Amino acid sequence: MGTDLPPALPAQRRERLLRLLDRGDIQRVADLAAALEVAPVTVRRDIAHLADQGQVRRVRGGAVAVERARAKGADESARAEAPSIGIVVPSMKYYWPDVVRGARETAQARGARLVLRGSTYDARVDRRNLARLVDGVGVAGLVIAPMTSGAEGEELVRWMQELTVPIVLAERTAVRGAYGEPMDSVTSNHELGAAMALRLLVRLGHQRIGLVTVAKSPTTPAVRAGWRSACVELGLDPAGVPDVDTEDYGSPTWPERLDSVLDATLASRTTALLVHSDAEAIALLGRCDERGIRVPEDLSVIAYDDEVASMATPPLTAVHPPKTAIGRAAVELLLNRVRSPEPVYTQRVVISPELRVRQSTAPPAASR
Repeated sequence: MGTDLPPALPAQRRERLLRLLDRGDIQRVADLAAALEVAPVTVRRDIAHLADQGQVRRVRGGAVAVERARAKGADESARAEAPSIGIVVPSMKYYWPDVVRGARETAQARGARLVLRGSTYDARVDRRNLARLVDGVGVAGLVIAPMTSGAEGEELVRWMQELTVPIVLAERTAVRGAYGEPMDSVTSNHELGAAMALRLLVRLGHQRIGLVTVAKSPTTPAVRAGWRSACVELGLDPAGVPDVDTEDYGSPTWPERLDSVLDATLASRTTALLVHSDAEAIALLGRCDERGIRVPEDLSVIAYDDEVASMATPPLTAVHPPKTAIGRAAVELLLNRVRSPEPVYTQRVVISPELRVRQSTAPPAASR
């Protein structure tokens, strides 16, 4: 590589890029970036600019000179017939397998190849996964559930907006640009899910309904917002009832924290709890049994997520987010973006959850 050369101006750099493309059939973004000594995102922008001018054709993973594309039939219609799309989820064990299943079903039905990557709740890991899918695999679009909070999450969102492939957020929302324009997204209506749980409990006669959530979960803010708005809607007074944002059940301090929640529940005469998520709700059931607190006779419990709630003793009433439907709708929206030659309006798809009633909820003892 010409390490002695000064940094090229955009026009000069694009001329060099065109010469590189003329020398080979298809050039990958990563290879072009190395040859030009610039970042992959710069190459993607140059390719997008040259494609708009009709000088190159974008293909999976990079670009090809127009004449070579014609000679080999590597046009956009061929790419659209069987595109590869990437999906990045923060967990392969909890919640997300159902989302992936729905995504796979729709991808197969529409003749697309789904490339799965597992991530973590870490914006830096999300960025590495996305870069590999775009620059290495050459996917035509992305479905992702990124970590969007905090400084690193905000930086990730800004970086994603520089990518030249369409992106659909799953169970996340984000905005872009100076005017806060929304990005495409498909989400569960978690606020409605929490409200549905409270409406059931009020119908059963409960007036003191607490909330227990996990601090690190991206779902927590929406569940809490739904709980608070439902308290207003239903005329409930949340003052004094447990409203706890705690660590998850695997934390060393969880047993002590769980006891403090139950102490506050008894002291405030709270008769029902909404608990996010299943694991924490099941742990609470076990501790209630050890302390002689009967469920549902003394305390009704509703879980949020419904991954394993039906396997608890007693089986837990639970809010069931539409996980499979989220995956289906996200891929459907993404493929419409990939295959549409025309600009389209941003879409925010919101899907309602279900409330599955089981044996952990009953009228409070005082009303029986």
